[in-house]
Amino acid sequence: MGLRLQLRKDTEARFREAAMKRFGFGRGALSKAAEQAIEAWLSTNAAPPRFEGDPVKAIQGILSGLDAGSVELQHSVQKTWAAKVMHHAPD
Repeated sequence: MGLRLQLRKDTEARFREAAMKRFGFGRGALSKAAEQAIEAWLSTNAAPPRFEGDPVKAIQGILSGLDAGSVELQHSVQKTWAAKVMHHAPD
């Protein structure tokens, strides 16, 4: 199985250099380095953080500093959502 990636030229050059230093100049050095890099990234980023505790209390804690009622918050969320949708809408 394979991946095709587009990297900035400077990033690609640094990656190639590091891969060759680590695994030599033989065939498969880039693949070995890429697999290690992807595994390292997955080990820290693949699973979402687990939440423990009461989610209602957590949300209350997050919102405790806001000076707005529930209706005001709903209107604010609607405006924010609409702005993001319109920003990403195709022309």
